[in-house]
Amino acid sequence: MTKPFANGPYVKPTPHPESRFMALTSNCDDMPTLFVDAHAPLDVLYDAANYRLRAVTQALENLAMRGSIESQSFILSDFALLCAIPLRDGCDLLDVIGRRLKAMGEVG
Repeated sequence: MTKPFANGPYVKPTPHPESRFMALTSNCDDMPTLFVDAHAPLDVLYDAANYRLRAVTQALENLAMRGSIESQSFILSDFALLCAIPLRDGCDLLDVIGRRLKAMGEVG
């Protein structure tokens, strides 16, 4: 039988601007488990942000093309959350890209 905390208790990471791994804003509680590698190549960060933003854009465009939307409010709330998570992830990735470009002197 294994111990519940074989490697010791989980310690919440302290955010630091120069930290390699940045917790995603969309983590569901105070103990983040999803992170962005802030030192990943810019093109990889861009592709990840682009993928998430375009996926949500496509879903919203498909919804907008429907004639009418009849749904219970809790379903719309769930759909909004479904869209908000990748949008927030994409924004987090863009924040990392912006900080990196600014540090390189390419953005004012």
